[in-house]
Amino acid sequence: MGFLPGQLSIADSVPTIESVSFLGRRLKRIDTRLLTETVLIMVAVVWAIKVFGDNWFVTPCILVSAVIIPTVIKKSSLSEIGLSLGQTRHSLVVLGWTCLVVFPAMFCGLWLLKSYGLNLPLRPVLPQNQQWVSWLFYQFMYVAVAEEVFFRGFLQSNILRLMNTVMAGWPAQQCWVSIVISAACFAAAHMIVQGQIISVLTFLPGLVLGWLFIRTKSLLAPILFHGLANMSYYVMAGVFAA
Repeated sequence: MGFLPGQLSIADSVPTIESVSFLGRRLKRIDTRLLTETVLIMVAVVWAIKVFGDNWFVTPCILVSAVIIPTVIKKSSLSEIGLSLGQTRHSLVVLGWTCLVVFPAMFCGLWLLKSYGLNLPLRPVLPQNQQWVSWLFYQFMYVAVAEEVFFRGFLQSNILRLMNTVMAGWPAQQCWVSIVISAACFAAAHMIVQGQIISVLTFLPGLVLGWLFIRTKSLLAPILFHGLANMSYYVMAGVFAA
């Protein structure tokens, strides 16, 4: 790509000493302290949820504490992890357009699975009529808030800081790398905690959530989309499973 026929030789594909040394210099600029902190906290959180997360209240507390405690210790601002209302209007506009695109696609995907007689990825467990309010509160205030504060506010923000040193000068690539890695960690955590290979599908909404975080520079849109997506999926899946 970008080469005319006959212009590319084997020698062109061999890294030169200058390029290797340049790469080495860039890799040395990785913030090893931030990388170590991020990996250790990620592993500790997944382990703690796997061991102690049977209670519905424990998992959100673990996720939020893993973000708030280091932030307070380092005396960082909460706005650095996206806890700011400065982008409210913009976030709601972006959220609205995203829902208009994603939710019809979700419906079509579930319809195709049903049409071909395939099982739904996750079996819906909808609440009884009198439990809808508490169920919605749980989906938004506990699941969505806790997971977005950790996976986007903490994890993706740290990945962006790491990429800023490794890929300086390529801001677009930094953003996409942070989106993909955070979505992969999001899916891996769900697979480990839930013990189901099908949970790998959470990688797809993880990409959308990561993009929303980058696009709005706030956690408001990812939190609201997360809650709306959970609610929409369960309602749609419940309809198709009936």
